[in-house]
Amino acid sequence: MRRLSAIALLAVASQGWGQQVNCPIADGPFKPETASLKQYQCPEWFRDAKFGIWAHWGPQAVPMDGDWYARGMYEQGSGHYNYHLKNYGHPSTFGYKDIIPLWKAEKWDPDRLMQLYKRAGAKYFVSMGSHHDNFFLWASRLHRWNAAEMGPKRDVVGEWQKAAQKYGLKFGVSEHLGASFTWFQRSHGSDKTGDKAGVPYDGADPKYQDLYHFPAEPGDTGWYSNNPKWHQQWYNEIKELVDTYQPDLLYTDGGVPFANEVGRSMIAHLYNSSAARHGGTAQVVYNCKQRGEGAWVEDLERGIMPRIDPYPWQTDTSIGDWFYNRNWRFRPVTWVIHMLVDNVSKNGNLLLNVVQRPDGSLDPEVETMLADLGQWMDVHGEAIYGTRPWTVYGESAVRVKGGAFGEDYKYNAREIRFTTKAGALYATALGWPEDGKLVIRSLAKPAGEAINALTDIRLLGSEAKLTWTQDGDALIVTLPETKTSTVACSLRITGTNLRNVPIPVVASVVKPDAQGNFTLKPDDAELNGNVKPEANGGQPNFGFWDNGGDWVSWQVAFAKAGTYRASTAIACPSAGNQVVVEVGTTQLTITAPQTGGWDQYKDVDLGTFEIKEPGNVTVKVRAKDAGTWKPINLRAVQFKPAG
Repeated sequence: MRRLSAIALLAVASQGWGQQVNCPIADGPFKPETASLKQYQCPEWFRDAKFGIWAHWGPQAVPMDGDWYARGMYEQGSGHYNYHLKNYGHPSTFGYKDIIPLWKAEKWDPDRLMQLYKRAGAKYFVSMGSHHDNFFLWASRLHRWNAAEMGPKRDVVGEWQKAAQKYGLKFGVSEHLGASFTWFQRSHGSDKTGDKAGVPYDGADPKYQDLYHFPAEPGDTGWYSNNPKWHQQWYNEIKELVDTYQPDLLYTDGGVPFANEVGRSMIAHLYNSSAARHGGTAQVVYNCKQRGEGAWVEDLERGIMPRIDPYPWQTDTSIGDWFYNRNWRFRPVTWVIHMLVDNVSKNGNLLLNVVQRPDGSLDPEVETMLADLGQWMDVHGEAIYGTRPWTVYGESAVRVKGGAFGEDYKYNAREIRFTTKAGALYATALGWPEDGKLVIRSLAKPAGEAINALTDIRLLGSEAKLTWTQDGDALIVTLPETKTSTVACSLRITGTNLRNVPIPVVASVVKPDAQGNFTLKPDDAELNGNVKPEANGGQPNFGFWDNGGDWVSWQVAFAKAGTYRASTAIACPSAGNQVVVEVGTTQLTITAPQTGGWDQYKDVDLGTFEIKEPGNVTVKVRAKDAGTWKPINLRAVQFKPAG
């Protein structure tokens, strides 16, 4: 048994709680301090692996109604609540505790699934340990609400680990437990209106407090509770998970838990425990949604980096909703491959949730996607596995702000991503060029410069001999008639003094269509702040616009003078939001409609404006008053001649 030392005691009396948290950590070089954790070096296995598969699965899959069901069923009027009421009854009598026994996992075959995941190209696998529902998927001695004792009555984490190790995949676990305490407090409430108004939900029953948690103190409503009693419980339970299964990776759904020594103690314990098993060097990865500057691996939920990051990082995303949702369509293999290639070019990994049905099986189309992914990896994996970023990540006309919750971008064969390995440079195009010519401007050969002397170019998956030309503008490679992939194709390039030639940034200009109409699309906008293009309801839109200081703009080329009418579509759950559209010096101000939900859009007439002289005009959309701004989603802005 490993020796425990360096017991961290977090003093919290200053918060008025009068309680300390006991956080024992394994002996080793890491202490629960930021400076100490920055000694950490991300292991090479993770940097080489590039691609992992995640099983974001548990009792919340049972209703097949999507993510956050365990909380939503206690929110009167929500979609989850209405579904639960219709199919199971009122949450005062049939609560989440009654959903758990319905999760049988009767078709779950971890051995078969792991074979599929390995064949798809995954190098590591992550099992959920516990979601915010406080139900454990491991055989816990501390918590009776676990899968070994209830539901499927199987040690889900243990069986996943056995299968992963059998097929040579590194094994990780994800913990979403830190946020559970405040997240699940909704179960303690009651309806505000109707026949059951004031009748407590089953979460208020003290005999189920170990599932739904003890009541929170007033004001304790953040993502992470500030209650040390909960901090202690979390630490004990996640330590049990880490010590029992000794995972190669631990993922936290949030920043470092509780922003104090409790979370840092867990990281130090994880690193020290791993170092003790690996000759003094930690070979484990800790993921969380917080910048770590090398102290851990930063994770972006459903997002991307805008550039090469000096530290290894990871995107976690899903082919659909996080839990099985009968109403969601699955992502195509094209989307998965493009996400993977983009991430790898920027020093990142991709952790992909493969959505399982409640019984543990996969839909046939998901299995087909995995098979297609594996076939692509067979040919192009050389440009992925074991690679490192080049001097630039690629050539891109798609402008992204970067960060979490922004992953829906339209790529084509003009998008190039670079990786390097063993003296070779790989250039992967996110498509197959229609004219059969791959243009790479970064590998031009300017006159008089002794750079980019190419010796060989090969197309992965093809024996065809390629021809190419190279001048001061670009390298142009003529591809064979037989396509190796319509999704993404990779060149293996060798030469001497390979250096990227800077590409001038040319701002895109919105031009009219044949009828004189303008469509100002989210993907073409200049972004200021955290607002991001996304796809919501099947159409591009600006999302995550929750800061009144953010704004977006376009350059619009008006070919002729005249009067134009402006319009857009807005989704906004709140009332009273005022939006300003500036067209040059003209300002159009409207009050956004209250639509009832983020996916419920209403068309909005913005009014008319006059263009007195042809030419380029800056169009800007912003808040009228940053201080009173309420979050909105906004689709493309349309200009049409008013005549």
